[in-house]
Amino acid sequence: MPKTPPLFPSDENYSSLLNELKQRIRSAQIKAAIAINQELILLYWQIGREILFRQQQEGWGSKIISRLAKDLKREFPDMKGFSQRNLKYMRAFAEAWPDEPIVQQAAAQIPWFHNCVLIERVKDREERLWYIQKTVENGWSRNVLSMQIESSLYQRQGGAITNFARTLPNPQSDLAQNIIKDPYHFDFLNLAENAQERDLEKALVAHIRDFLLELGTGFSFVGSQYHLDVGGEDFYIDLLFYHLQLRCFVVIDLKMGDFRPEFSGKMNFYVSAIDNLMRHSSDNPTIGIILCKTKTKTIAEYSLQDVNKPIGVSTHRIGGDLPDTLKDSLPSVEQLETEINTVVANAEELDAEVD
Repeated sequence: MPKTPPLFPSDENYSSLLNELKQRIRSAQIKAAIAINQELILLYWQIGREILFRQQQEGWGSKIISRLAKDLKREFPDMKGFSQRNLKYMRAFAEAWPDEPIVQQAAAQIPWFHNCVLIERVKDREERLWYIQKTVENGWSRNVLSMQIESSLYQRQGGAITNFARTLPNPQSDLAQNIIKDPYHFDFLNLAENAQERDLEKALVAHIRDFLLELGTGFSFVGSQYHLDVGGEDFYIDLLFYHLQLRCFVVIDLKMGDFRPEFSGKMNFYVSAIDNLMRHSSDNPTIGIILCKTKTKTIAEYSLQDVNKPIGVSTHRIGGDLPDTLKDSLPSVEQLETEINTVVANAEELDAEVD
């Protein structure tokens, strides 16, 4: 008698089918969301371009925006985004990006309110494009994007003094140069003036999530006070990371004072030890980063000139640690409260108009 086939597949086969379908559905959802966002951004750009054209060529005043907002809301009551404030953003968006291909290739790759942040706070075209690229690469939220702009990430990227061009092959040398910032902003820390390197290390490990965000994409934390046994003696690395894009270990040595020439010799020893004791045959050469409070460019360059291991020298800024020249220009508590209240009120007004 022939065997009756089962009404249902085995649990293993069914799970495999379900997982495959879930993956396809999620992929389709993501593609649909991206397509919808791109169409919306292009629509906003076209609206902004028309407003800009009418105002520039036909002399229409600013009142056209308020009138359009009322008429578009009346015609499309279920569609968000036609507030007066948002129409002004559309106009500014079209003015910032006059070329439609750039809008489609770059600006349309990120959400609308990410674009609003860039329009409002980044005036240089190349810098805006850079932030768009990093947002796409790293999946930054609007708040993270705002934080990166506030910390001047664009200006800090790749600014450290290194010997990478001489000690690393291309394209690794360029990528390594670009992942190191100068200075690093540790605004999430609040250390006493007499804090030592160990205090800084403990604070960074305690705030490892914030620290990794400041380091940038690709860093994976291996350990602090990482023990090395070299020639029967004990040595401890302040912070050890592995960079997933560079495919190499990254040694970080923390200093609370000025950079000194002898720091490069110590780092050269650490990098050599990691290369010999931990580096896998498929890993790229280990990189060392010396993080100091301050550095003199010439001293740092001379210290790395004849070092054959890839080492970079950068600086850090800890929360509350500001140059004297800036302290007098800081706003008072009352001024800050006024600014915060204004920002909150504007944000509430924007959300109400968009809704």
